Order: sequence, then structure tokens, then C-alpha cells
Amino acid sequence: MPGSLSTALRVVGTSLFALAVLGGILAAYVTGYQFIHTEKHYLSFGLYGAILGLHLFIQSLFAFLEHRRMRGEGRPVRLGGSVALCIAAYQEDPDYLKKCLRSVKRIAFPDLKVVMVVDGNGPDDTYMLDIFHEVMGSERSGSYVWRSNFHAQGEGETEAGLQEGLERVQALVRGSTYSCILQKWGGKREVMYTAFRALGDSVDYIQVCDSDTVLDPACTAEMLRILEADPRVGGVGGDVQVPPWRGCWGWGGTQRRWGSRLSPPQILNKYDSWISFLSSVRYWMAFNVERACQSYFGCVQCISGPLGMYRNALLQQFLEDWYHQTFLGSKCSFGDDRHLTNRVLSLGYQTKYTARSKCLTETPTRYLRWLNQQTRWSKSYFREWLYNALWFHKHHLWMTYESVVTGFFPFFLIATVIQLFYRGRIWNILLFLLTVQLVGIIKATYACFLRGNAEMIFMSLYALLYMSSLLPAKIFAIATINKSGWGTSGRRTIVVNFVGLLPVSVWVAVLLGGLAYTAYSQDLFSETEVAFLISGAILYACYWVALLTLYLAIVARRCGKRQEQCGLAFAEV
Repeated sequence: MPGSLSTALRVVGTSLFALAVLGGILAAYVTGYQFIHTEKHYLSFGLYGAILGLHLFIQSLFAFLEHRRMRGEGRPVRLGGSVALCIAAYQEDPDYLKKCLRSVKRIAFPDLKVVMVVDGNGPDDTYMLDIFHEVMGSERSGSYVWRSNFHAQGEGETEAGLQEGLERVQALVRGSTYSCILQKWGGKREVMYTAFRALGDSVDYIQVCDSDTVLDPACTAEMLRILEADPRVGGVGGDVQVPPWRGCWGWGGTQRRWGSRLSPPQILNKYDSWISFLSSVRYWMAFNVERACQSYFGCVQCISGPLGMYRNALLQQFLEDWYHQTFLGSKCSFGDDRHLTNRVLSLGYQTKYTARSKCLTETPTRYLRWLNQQTRWSKSYFREWLYNALWFHKHHLWMTYESVVTGFFPFFLIATVIQLFYRGRIWNILLFLLTVQLVGIIKATYACFLRGNAEMIFMSLYALLYMSSLLPAKIFAIATINKSGWGTSGRRTIVVNFVGLLPVSVWVAVLLGGLAYTAYSQDLFSETEVAFLISGAILYACYWVALLTLYLAIVARRCGKRQEQCGLAFAEV
């Protein structure tokens, strides 16, 4: 069969499949078909709930199978490719940067080339160059403060000076084992472009890393193992964690193997606040269930910036297109890692995830900074969803199915909430809240089983954060999808942006208004409904009392006590 005809058939087939999935979910939602229900529908189980439950089961099953496959990948293999590690840095906290670079020096991989590019060349940025020399060693590292970058000429820079700078950067990066470039500010994508362009075809693989990341010594070898084992794989991501504490409940003071050596579980800022703790358990779920499932089918949709590796030959093919990406006529300056992954998928190559490659990273400790981060990620998700849809036909049908389900689920959920709060009864609202937490407990229990760590039960608390904050943030992200920028301030000087509170405030007002309207317009409760309301309220209260008691006893007493956090043993020189 001619290639063009085969491609056309696959495009038509995947398009029809996507429409069938969306149409099926929409039909189940609109018809509200129920398999079983009590008198007056106080309790019921319908087709829509069955579809969502089946989705969670299938996702969890394939994640489990992928983890079982990962455990069988520990056999030694000969790794012959050359690797360059590219670190993107912007106004980083000095402590985090030192830990990052110390961990880089301890990576167990021969002849690893390290390139750190700093987004900024002013007096406020030179401290990062000093830290680089201090940790990596001045005698083994080269550096250059560039007045320009590859796409913007510095103030007072001549054309000849710009060309000389380009040549010097390329020579430095290719000729030095460790190199650090300070360049004119241009955003994270500009920083990554400089590293990729300067390396050219001098290495076989490029590993990416953020300046707030602490890498496990075996991370490079474990990702390279995946790429060299299968030529169809174009990129691979690792497990990004804010991991468990030392000698506490859930670990019992024991040690476990972390990479290539025994090391107690370590942390960066997991206990700085409640938001960083909940983010840590959410990180684990996102990587080890959702991305593990995607990896089973070879279609991981985002290789995260803290830990990823790509075939350099592929990266150099789409480097210019990746850098010059536009959306609705504007140049894109966020979602760099997701678009990098999408470019690999667009060529028909698979993308994988391995939990055997690990790193630790910083996560926001303040609600507003977390909210702004989630809004930025949602913008890139919806934008890249549209781009990703162009390549559904090149990959397994799971990629099409999951993209449709996860892409449209927030809208179904918002419609459900508004309908219940304005057209339902008080019992319907309470039942919805109970159902949300029940699903959260089921997912958290599965995570406890998969991870072998009881702390994952707190994942169920994240459901309330999703309902109250992430849903309105997603809608706000769509409304402002064309607003660009670096996205977050550097960690050295945190800038608070209160704009993210606007959609959350509107959402809360909508829910409170609906609750008041329903309470006002509802008829008198029947005896049966009163009994259900009392029972449901007691059950809901008991759930929160139990979880919050555990949280206060185990987690809250550690939050905000950074001095009690253990050091990063594998990051120390």
C-alpha cells in the first residue's frame, strides 16, 4: 500500500476514533443513563461513572505493567554513546544551584560534558558563574560572559563582535568538559537553544536539567539505556520527585537503593509548606501512574525539564522550528519542554519514561506561586494539545484516547458542578463531594500499594485543591493562552502575582451563589432525605477529621522547619 494512502487511512481512522471516544463520553453524560439507583435517586451508579472508573482502572493497570517491565531492565548493557548535560539557569537560589552542580559532578557516567547557560549577563547574574567555578573547578571549566545571544545583539555590540561571540561560544562548549555561558536575557527557550546550537552534532545524546534539580548518580546511564536499547525511541524522561523523609513513618528509618548506591531518601523543600508537600505526592502520581501508562504505549506527552534525554540527531533536525514556534501569531516563550517532546512525537519516534532514573527538584512553597505555575503549565498543555493532535495517527491509539479524555474532562467536570449547584438539591451537592473524595481515596490507596509507602494516602487531599483551584486556573489559562513570558520569577527574588487569584475568587463566588440558591429554592426535606444528609455529613466530616489528624501528626509539624531537613548526601563533594 502506498505510503500516502496508508497515512491518509491512519489519519481518518484516528480522527474517527477520537470522535467516537468524545461522542461516547458526551452521550453517557447527556443521557445520564443509570445502571442502578435507589428510590428517588438518592444513590445511583450510571454509565458516565462507569466509563470514568474503567479509565482509571485501565490507566492503573498499564502503569503497573510498565513498572514491572522497568524492574526487568536492570541487566548491565554496554553504553557507548556520548552525552552532554545542558543546565538552564535563571536567578537561581545559590543553595539550590550548588546542590545541583554537586550532584552533576557525582553522575556515574564517563566523559560527561556539562553546559550551563545563564539567562542574564548583568551584575546580578555573575554569582552563578562564581558558584559554577567553585563547584566544578576553575581548572577544568571554561566560561564566557556574552553580551548577546544567538538571536539578539547586545547593547553596543557590533556585527563583527556578535559573530566573534558566536564562534567563541561554540568553541568553548565543544572544547571544554565543563562550560558556563552568561548571555543576554531572552527566556528559557533562548537559553536551551544556545546550549543545543553550540553543541551541534558533537555528541550523540543531550540530557536536559534545570538549575534547581539534584540528579541521582545513575540518572544518565538509566535514560541512555532506554535510548540505546530501542532505536524507535527518540526521547526519555525520568522520575521527578520531592521524595520521602529520612527515618519517618512510611520508611521506618531504613535505607533503600537510590540509583547506583545506597542512600537514604532525601528532600529539597518537601516540608517547607503544605502546598509543597501536596505537590510532592502529586508529582509521584503524575510520573509513576499517568506517565508510566503513557510510556507503556511509547507516547509520553511531556518529558519534564528537570530530567530528560533526547537523541541529538533528532533534536538538531527540529531545533529551528522548535525555537521559532508561534501560536496565534505570537512567539511562544513557555511550554518549552512539552513542545520539545511533541517535536519528537511529530517525527514518529516514541517517547518513554523510566522510574530508574531519578532526580529531586524544588516545588513552590506558596499558594500564589503554585497557582501561577499551574496556570502556566495549563496554557502550554492546551496549546500543545492542538499540536499533538496532528500526530495522533503516528502513534498508538492510546495517545488519541487519553488526549481526548484528559483534554475534555475538566469541561465535563465544570458543567457537572454548575448543574449540581444550581439545579440540584443539597443532597446532590453533598453526594458529589463524597464521590470526589471517594475517587481520591481509591487512587491514593492504589498509589500506596504501587509505591509501598503509606504517605501516598494524602494524595486524596489533592482532590479538593484540584476542585477549588486547578479547575478555574485551567479556564483562565485558556482565556489568556496567548500571554507569554518566562512564567515565574527567579527564586532569588520571588515576585508575587495576584492575578491568579481572580479566577479562583470568581469560581468560589459561583459555587457559593449556587449553594445559596439551591438552599433557598429547595422544598422541605423529607425524612429519608434528612437521614441521608445527616449520614453523609457525618461521613464527610469523619473523613476530613481523620485525614487532617494524620496530616497534623505526621506532616504539619515538619512543615516550615527547613533546619530539620536532612542534607543531600549524594550532592555533597
